Amino acid sequence: MTEPDRFKQLPRRVRLADTVTSQETNPVPDPEGGRDAERDFMIRYGLGAL
Repeated sequence: MTEPDRFKQLPRRVRLADTVTSQETNPVPDPEGGRDAERDFMIRYGLGAL
């Protein structure tokens, strides 16, 4: 059996400038929705032990 011709030589080199992409992004929304999660945790669980 003979190997296909596509495996006989390496592909052309890719320039580094062609490998870098840029894309416009939007800011990520605040996952806590503006609340202070640590304060809420302390109110819920920390102050109950008094």
